[in-house]
Amino acid sequence: MSKRNHEVVNQQRLLNARGNISEPGWARRQLWQYSRKDITAAKWRIKEWDYYLVMNDSYAAAFTLSDDGYVGLQSVSVLFFGQQPFEHTETILDVFPMGKMHLPESSDAGDIVYEKKDRLHMKFLKTDHQRRIICDFRKFDNEKDFACDIVLQQPDMDTLVIATPWDKEKHFYYNQKINCMRAEGWMEYGGKCYTFCPETDFGTLDWGRGVWTYDNTWNWGSMNCDLDGHAFGFNIGYGFGNTSAATENVLFYDGKAHKLDDVTFHIPKTSYTDPWKFTSSDKRFEMDFVPVIDRAAKLDFKAIVSDQHQVFGRISGKAVLDDGTVLDIRDVMCFAERVHNRY
Repeated sequence: MSKRNHEVVNQQRLLNARGNISEPGWARRQLWQYSRKDITAAKWRIKEWDYYLVMNDSYAAAFTLSDDGYVGLQSVSVLFFGQQPFEHTETILDVFPMGKMHLPESSDAGDIVYEKKDRLHMKFLKTDHQRRIICDFRKFDNEKDFACDIVLQQPDMDTLVIATPWDKEKHFYYNQKINCMRAEGWMEYGGKCYTFCPETDFGTLDWGRGVWTYDNTWNWGSMNCDLDGHAFGFNIGYGFGNTSAATENVLFYDGKAHKLDDVTFHIPKTSYTDPWKFTSSDKRFEMDFVPVIDRAAKLDFKAIVSDQHQVFGRISGKAVLDDGTVLDIRDVMCFAERVHNRY
């Protein structure tokens, strides 16, 4: 394994007395202990978020609750991947939350309950081996309401946790990706009900806490699927902070993590909806990606800029586990994104 994949195996505080990461690297569990009280940067620079994506071959829903210091972004997205692909995202902004949302300091315990008058009620609930997403969003898409009640199963399994510094004092990125959570439940949009079945449908959690530098561009991709009764997924990405200690590239198979080295996103310069490729330095992740829909969003307020392209599509190719087992992936829905933020 590459020296750029330092696995942390001991529990410890995330930050030292100077507010920097004590031991950069990756882990299979949340071994680092995060606390807002240990952060030495200004409160308005602290970013905390929980993001869930629940998806199957035909449709998906995404949910965000976040406290980004001087702004909170609470959002819901629905996506449909049929002959006429469609997506809608609605976001509610909160000014200067700066810790008032009391987001949990660990992903292992604690609920998040958000209410915005009569418009948005959203809950992320955590119990033993299970996560639950409950949402009621009035006038989500003009006069169309959105609601859901979805349960994600989280048995004892590996996840990807990374603690990444920036080359700047007091700045850090602490993140966990939980893949391969089988999904069961429903969502209702525009008067129609859509169900999720645990045999084929999955959810992913992107849990993050940190203090970022002002200007960042990153790539991220994720997938889950059932391969003949085996839960398989991946997380790939780069561009966020100093990744000399560990990459965030990993395969998941039957609850075990198989760590990868560098993965490169070959994004066409012509259009985000043209075919992509993914290659890896260790030759263990070689994929073709055919986009279906680009969930693009752009904000430009001069000092605050966000240019996002979260592209959903079908991926095909090979993934190689630690023992050399080759997995054949064909036309599985996933997403890959490039995001540029200044804030």
